Amino acid sequence: MTTDQSTGWEAVSDQFVAIRSQVGTALVRSWAKDRLPRSAAILDIGCGSGVPIAQWLVNDGFSVWGVDASPSLISAYRQNLPDMPAVCEAAQNSSFFDRTFVGVVSIGLIFLLGKGDQRKLLNSVANVLEPGGQFLFSAPREVCRWKDTLTGRASMSLGADAYAAHLTSVGLRLDDCRSDEGGNNYYEAVKPI
Repeated sequence: MTTDQSTGWEAVSDQFVAIRSQVGTALVRSWAKDRLPRSAAILDIGCGSGVPIAQWLVNDGFSVWGVDASPSLISAYRQNLPDMPAVCEAAQNSSFFDRTFVGVVSIGLIFLLGKGDQRKLLNSVANVLEPGGQFLFSAPREVCRWKDTLTGRASMSLGADAYAAHLTSVGLRLDDCRSDEGGNNYYEAVKPI
């Protein structure tokens, strides 16, 4: 029996692509333009098909390196952004191309992981961020659990206090939290120089 590294997303990849909206895209684009040098390499953890986040970042002049555990979504990413690197790996176990990045985004992913894997992923991000590097991820501010509407699998937010404390413990500084037009919460962190 094969383990589904995508934790259910491979089975619903077509549905996900069909319903993925532009919500949050303006916030991510603004963050990248305000905090990263033009043409910077951005690691997109949980990149999905690359649409809309990676696609807009590439249109804005950034290079985006995608990581996703769903083979179908990585295949779509490669079709949508053929000049951008992509790898099919579970985020919590990825080598992240064995390099560092000035920027890292992870939109709609971290809360899909268990508590231990969330902490492991935050540790890994701290290791691949260059000094002065910026990290943006989405998760609810409150501590909560729910079932994902597409996969039916458990999702959980550790909450703002736990995310802030863990970011600090791995050498990152939480700079800001803000919400997009859909009410989704984003954490902005930096790796001090």
